[in-house]
Amino acid sequence: MNHEVIVSCAVTGAGDTAGIHPELPVTPEQIAAAAVAASEAGAAVAHIHVRDPRTGAPSRKLEYYREVVDRIRSSGADVIINLTTGMGGDLFVDDSHPSVAAPGSDMIPALERLEHIEALRPEMCTLDCGSMNFSDGDYVAVVTASQLRTMAARVKELGVKPELEVFDTGHVRLANRLIDEGLIDGTPLFQLCLDIPYGAPADTRTMAAMIDLLPPGAVWGAFAISRMEMPIVAQSVLLGGHVRVGLEDNLYQRRGVFASNAQLVEKAVALVEALGARTLSAAEARVKLGLRRPVR
Repeated sequence: MNHEVIVSCAVTGAGDTAGIHPELPVTPEQIAAAAVAASEAGAAVAHIHVRDPRTGAPSRKLEYYREVVDRIRSSGADVIINLTTGMGGDLFVDDSHPSVAAPGSDMIPALERLEHIEALRPEMCTLDCGSMNFSDGDYVAVVTASQLRTMAARVKELGVKPELEVFDTGHVRLANRLIDEGLIDGTPLFQLCLDIPYGAPADTRTMAAMIDLLPPGAVWGAFAISRMEMPIVAQSVLLGGHVRVGLEDNLYQRRGVFASNAQLVEKAVALVEALGARTLSAAEARVKLGLRRPVR
């Protein structure tokens, strides 16, 4: 069991949820405010995506990231900023013309996916450790092994801590290869991403199998989507990990009742404490994760 738990909050994500949740953070101001509120509720880490303020669609525009980060930093809140690098690998396939990216695709070179990391130098950023079918349709999230190596090498040069997001056992194997090749500095940090179509399911046996594949001494956390969000909070703590909640992963406080990010963090903190553990502050989490001093 983990007795000192880092709580992360993924405040908005890139899913098609803006038309479902009436108060999903969409504008840079709303996303920053949600991150600050999550921090005040007990989250040490805010995981950030950005969206088009007019449509709510996922975006990778630097100007939106810059505004969110500037607002969080100027708020005085002590929270670790963790920016996604997952955008720019969206491939839709039309089976009648499979060699051509179908409408809706957004495919850019590996280093362009790091534009906001280069400009804003957050303490952390995610690295998705493999491609995956993300739906029942024709959408594939793409990051090849070569692209991942390119991104990992540059993130290392920038001094940003990578959170290695693994959606299945093969992703853990690829992340371990990056570590063996010297592309990851310090103690590696893994995030087990569970119950996303079509990756690892949110169950104890699968979690244990993924944990067994991690290198000795690795720090890890886990999350699951939808109704499995809170059960995996408890399971992660019991198996020795850290936790993540937020509207990226689950929209509801309970069946039929929409949640805020702060409410989900409060619920996770209460669950962690009910298990006999405590949650770490951002300052304590920085020590645990070996982060550099935050930019202000």
